[in-house]
Amino acid sequence: MLEYRYDTQLLIEGEDLDENEIVEYFNNNFKGDCLLAVGDDELIKIHYHTNEPWKVLEYCRTLGEIYDIVVEDMERQSRGLKG
Repeated sequence: MLEYRYDTQLLIEGEDLDENEIVEYFNNNFKGDCLLAVGDDELIKIHYHTNEPWKVLEYCRTLGEIYDIVVEDMERQSRGLKG
């Protein structure tokens, strides 16, 4: 049994994006692990394990345009099913 079930990945395209501010917001507002927020001030890639991926998407949408969104159910994958 995984503590955080959903592998959430996406790209954020915007202006004046700040990796450190995004990481701080995640750490203070979401429950999850394996956070990766990398890029520059115009494009950030997010990778995060959480049980509430919709909250991640809602927040990221406030930062800019989001796309290449992938939410995979890692529990299903661990049973050999499509995530």
